[in-house]
Amino acid sequence: MAAPLYRDASAPVEARVRDLLGRMTLREKAAQMAQIERAVASPRALAELGAGSVLNAGGSAPREQASPADWAAMVDGMQRHALASRLGVPILYGTDAVHGHNNVYGATVFPHNVGLGATRDAELARRIGEATALEVRATGIHWTFAPCVAVCRDPRWGRCYESYSEDPEIVRSLTTIVSGLQGQPPADHPHGYPFLASVRENVLACAKHFVGDGGTDKGVNEGNAICSYEDLEAIHMTPYPDCIAQGVATVMASYSKWNGEPLHSSRYLLTDVLKGKLGFKGFVISDWEGIDRLCEPREPRGSDYRYCIAQSVNAGMDMIMIPHRFEKFLEDIVFLVETGEVPMSRIDDAVERILRVKFISGVFEHPFSDHSLLDIVGCKEHRLLAREAVRKSLILLKNGKDQKAPFLPLAKTAKRILVAGTHADDIGYQCGGWTIAWHGDSGKITLDRQKAS
Repeated sequence: MAAPLYRDASAPVEARVRDLLGRMTLREKAAQMAQIERAVASPRALAELGAGSVLNAGGSAPREQASPADWAAMVDGMQRHALASRLGVPILYGTDAVHGHNNVYGATVFPHNVGLGATRDAELARRIGEATALEVRATGIHWTFAPCVAVCRDPRWGRCYESYSEDPEIVRSLTTIVSGLQGQPPADHPHGYPFLASVRENVLACAKHFVGDGGTDKGVNEGNAICSYEDLEAIHMTPYPDCIAQGVATVMASYSKWNGEPLHSSRYLLTDVLKGKLGFKGFVISDWEGIDRLCEPREPRGSDYRYCIAQSVNAGMDMIMIPHRFEKFLEDIVFLVETGEVPMSRIDDAVERILRVKFISGVFEHPFSDHSLLDIVGCKEHRLLAREAVRKSLILLKNGKDQKAPFLPLAKTAKRILVAGTHADDIGYQCGGWTIAWHGDSGKITLDRQKAS
């Protein structure tokens, strides 16, 4: 008996998508739209129910100080369960590798986006993307939720450090990191079509958070961006066409609102603008519990949650970062389709987009980690690149009292250097959030380490 068309790596991607989609039940399609947290990614969730994707929350790891090999073993184990499902559809595993592979102990940590923005160095951003992709791939992970292309317009926003700049043109110039992560698409690559150059050396990228997350009123996190469409497009949307032109595979929706309408339920912005006007052909993913944010406070019987799923999916959300209520989500999606509240055409469009990215990612042909890459994680070359990025990110405002006798560079004959300040020996403050833990971790830098640097 001949293998199904979707198993044929030489067949056109769109033909493989149509073939696999035509073999799937409604429940299997709904499962592809679900992303679940690694802690609930049981053999049943993957092999029997067929979850489409898995992620780790900030600070969620296989074990304390888990090695790159531990991460690879975990992801490979999940992949084996997924391949045991009826149709053998592999998972996409996603992680927040937002300044290096920052969840993994021993990986290279780069400056956050605010530091890279200060470098004004687009080529440096691309090289950091390349290094990050290799380290992420070494652990068997296919997808990073980066880059954040928010244009932070109010420093009161607590996530300003994740933004390259308040200047949309600077943010736009640093979207080169997308080509670093995914590889450089050829000149004739179809506009908006997701791209991945190498299944060994590149990972899927995710432009986030669409759109206006850095422009909320008074800088309130998950707040309301109050502006005209023209301003939204000219300021906050500016980086997205560049990401899409580079074949960015996924886009994450913002928790925030635009003129009172949540982005997670905005059909105009997700479907008419992002997928229509901007021509994005990859898939849109929600943020962590983004659906829940639509229906808080939750109604005890869960009917509000079902309504909010319908709002978001009908608006154009393709994959839902649930991350825990997987079986409830499946039941609700099936109910919504069977009652006509969500049309089957919308489900098919979402799953087509997800399968398109999966086929392009090469995960059907190369589902497991490449152990030969493990030694790359935290390697000297990448650490030197991180050192270069730190050096270029530093901004000297004043060099001593007298320009004719600058304070820097320090004289090589100097016998002592004073290192002062509450953050001077705190590696947690220096690395920031999304470093091992969600809000960063604590730790002291010894005097010997400071001398060595």
